[in-house]
Amino acid sequence: MTDITIRRALLSVSDKSGIVDLGRALARHDVELVSTGGTAAALREAGLAVRDISDLTGFPEMMDGRVKTLHPKVHGGLLAVRDDAAHVASMEEHDIGAIDLVVVNLYPFLQTVMKGAERPEIIENIDIGGPSMVRSAAKNHAFVAIVTDPADYPALIAEMDEGNGATTLDLRKRLAARAFAATATYDGMIASWFGFADQGEAFPETLPITLKRGASLRYGENPHQQAAFYTATGPHAQGIGQARQVQGKELSYNNYNDADAALELVSEFRDAEPTVVIVKHANPCGVATASTIEQAYAEAFACDTVSAFGGIIALNRALDEATARAISGIFTEVVIAPDADEAALAIFAAKKNLRLLLTGALPDAARKGFQAKSITGGWLVQTRDNGAAPDLKVVTKRQPTAAELADCRFAWTVAKHVKSNAIVYARDGATAGIGAGQMNRLESARIAAWKAKDAAEKAGWATPRTIGSAVASDAFFPFADGLLAAVEAGATAVIQPGGSIRDDEVIAAADAAGLAMVFTGMRHFRH
Repeated sequence: MTDITIRRALLSVSDKSGIVDLGRALARHDVELVSTGGTAAALREAGLAVRDISDLTGFPEMMDGRVKTLHPKVHGGLLAVRDDAAHVASMEEHDIGAIDLVVVNLYPFLQTVMKGAERPEIIENIDIGGPSMVRSAAKNHAFVAIVTDPADYPALIAEMDEGNGATTLDLRKRLAARAFAATATYDGMIASWFGFADQGEAFPETLPITLKRGASLRYGENPHQQAAFYTATGPHAQGIGQARQVQGKELSYNNYNDADAALELVSEFRDAEPTVVIVKHANPCGVATASTIEQAYAEAFACDTVSAFGGIIALNRALDEATARAISGIFTEVVIAPDADEAALAIFAAKKNLRLLLTGALPDAARKGFQAKSITGGWLVQTRDNGAAPDLKVVTKRQPTAAELADCRFAWTVAKHVKSNAIVYARDGATAGIGAGQMNRLESARIAAWKAKDAAEKAGWATPRTIGSAVASDAFFPFADGLLAAVEAGATAVIQPGGSIRDDEVIAAADAAGLAMVFTGMRHFRH
C-alpha cells in the first residue's frame, strides 16, 4: 500500500501562518486534530474541534512545556509499522492510536539568538519534542506524512483533495527528506551557537554548515558541469544571495562568482564618495571614486575598456538615469546597486538580458564570518579578510604627499580584491592599471603598466595614468626588480606590507628613485 488515508493529525507549530487554513482542509476530510498549547488555541479560535495532546497521552504538559509530546502514545503512534503484526499487537495492548500526519515547525532558535536574547532564553528555545516527532514521523514515512514548512501546506492539501484524504508515498518521501534537512539545519544552528558564541571557539572541533538551495543553474563554470546556488543561513547571511533581481536572465554560476567579487569590493567603499567597480573573471578591471556615480563609472571604465566588455558593474550609490545610459553603451552581464530610480529602470528594461540586482544597504566589509573552500579530501576554512590596515609606516627618506597617501590607500583597498600576485596603480582616486594572478610580482607590475599605456592610447591621453601614480602590492616585493618596474611605469609612491629579508634593498631602490614608500605590516593574498 502506498496511499495512506489521514485519519489523525498532530499539529504543533511555532510559526502559525497558514495553520488555520490547513486545519480547515483537514477537517473537511474528517481528520481528528490533536494539538498542543498555542496551536490548539489558534485552531479552536477558528471554530475547529481540537483534542489536547494531554488527553491523548493521559499526562498533562509539565515542566513549563518542556515535556508534552515525549510519550509512547505519541511516538508509538508515529513509529509503528502498520503492516507488522507485532507492532499492531503492541498498539492494541497499550491503547496506542496511529498518527498519520505530523505538522511541526520548531522553536525559533535562530530568531532568538539574532534578537540578542540572554542565554537562558536561548536555551529555552532549543526544541526537543518537536525534532523528536519530526524524526519519528520522517523515519516512518511509509505510513506517516511529516510537514515542517508552511510552504508545503498547499501541496499536502491538494493531494488530499485529489486522493479523498490520502497521501501518496512519493509526497511522503519528499516531505521526509525536507524534514531531515530541517532538523539537521536546526541542530547545526544550535551546535554553531554553542561552539562560537557560548564557548568562544574560533574553530570548533565540528563545523556544521547548513545551506538552502536557492536556484538550480543551467551549468557550472563550463557546460559539462552541473551546478546549483545555495544560500547561507544565520545572522551573517548578507550578500549576493540576499539581493533582489529586478530583471534579466537567470544568473549563471560564473555570474554569481563575479557578482560576489564585485559586491565585496564595492562594499569597501560603502561610506565613501560615489564609487564604481567593474569586475571581469573575479578580478577588478576598473575602480574609481568621483563626485558623481556617472563620473565614477566613466573613470573606472577608462582603466580597461576591453576587459569591461561583458563584465560585472557594482555601484555604492543608487543607479541613476545618466549612469544607466552610460552603462547601456556596452554589453554588461550584471549590474549591482543599492537601489535604482525609475528612469534608470526604464533604460535597463530595454536590455532584456541585462541582470540588475538591488541589494539595499551594502554589506559591511568589516563584518565577521568565514570563508570555506573545498579541496580533495576536505575543506579549508578561514575567517574573512576583514582586517583594516594599521597605521602606515613611512620607510623612505621622502614622505608621501597627502594626495599620494590617499592614492596609496585607494590602491591598497583595490589590491585586497585582486588575485595574487596583485599590483595596482592608482591616481586621483581611480585605478590606472591592474596586474592580477601572475606567478611573479614583476610580471604583474609589467602587465599593469602595459594595460595603462594601452588605456591611454585608446583614450587619446598624452601619457598613461601611471605617471604620478601610487602603486600597491598585495605582498612584499621579494626583490627590487618589481619596484623598479613600477618606477619605470611612472609611480611616485608605493604601498606594500614589507617583511622581506630584502626590505633594505627595496627601500634603497625606492630612495634612489625618489619614491615615497609606506609599509602596512599586513598582506592581502587572494587565491
